[in-house]
Amino acid sequence: MANSEHTASVPPAIYSIAHLKHQPRRHYGRWLAAALIILALAMIVKAFAQGQIAWPVVGQFFTAPAILAGLWNTILMTICAMALGLVLGVVFAIMIMSPNPVLKYVAVFYIWFFRGTPLLLQLLLWFNLALIFPTLGIPGLFEMRTVDFMTPFMATLLGLGINQGAYTAEVVRGGILSVDNGQIEAAKVIGMTRLTMLRRIVLPQAMRVIIPPVGNEVISMVKLTSVASVIQYAEILRNAQAVYYANNRVMELLIVSAIWYLAVVTILSIGQHLLEKHYSKSLGRRTGKRTEPAAAQGA
Repeated sequence: MANSEHTASVPPAIYSIAHLKHQPRRHYGRWLAAALIILALAMIVKAFAQGQIAWPVVGQFFTAPAILAGLWNTILMTICAMALGLVLGVVFAIMIMSPNPVLKYVAVFYIWFFRGTPLLLQLLLWFNLALIFPTLGIPGLFEMRTVDFMTPFMATLLGLGINQGAYTAEVVRGGILSVDNGQIEAAKVIGMTRLTMLRRIVLPQAMRVIIPPVGNEVISMVKLTSVASVIQYAEILRNAQAVYYANNRVMELLIVSAIWYLAVVTILSIGQHLLEKHYSKSLGRRTGKRTEPAAAQGA
């Protein structure tokens, strides 16, 4: 009781902190790091501005027919190879999760082999396939020379697409495993077949997990097409090399290629962001619909 009376007798102004001044923390390390970064960027800009780069040549060849043709081939190959990779990825992801041991181990071997060997090696193997199989087809029904079929475009498509399928299979498998097992059991109870369950229940929900890494793979595929220049596929870097072999403007043509790569990657990055945002909103709406009845019942 005595302590209570003593506390009550103390003027409330003693406990007030209104008279204290707020002293912001000094982040000297951040300021130093920012200054060093700005200085480094300024030095890089100055170096490029004063370097022996003929910027008018960069502008001249930026929209040159050879460069634009190479850009189109790069975009076309990215679309075709990613489409093939996505199809193979879904198929082999389903196979590796199959209870059938033959399907499972075939998928395991496929992923192991194509993820374990360099992409450049795979491209060279496809491009030189005629050294092993001079002809392709079914004997007596349909045959053709391998050199006529395995063009630089086809070798690049098979090399990039099949290689991408091995990586996409693991991404799709991870997305499928992220789906709540209770929904899969419920789908089995109501008599859904395995394929129907995957198409109607599993894959739509797995998309929110699959989209971000697949978006990154698409961006990587744009840059990976440059590897195909070694097998004479006329993508943008290959065409740029053909031009600078003729006019000796090596750095100028490489800068043109870099600008186009950055432009394509920037557009794809924006598209990936919008797609991720769309699936996030869709997931939020579905989650809200599931939780509203429970909240109403609790109320």
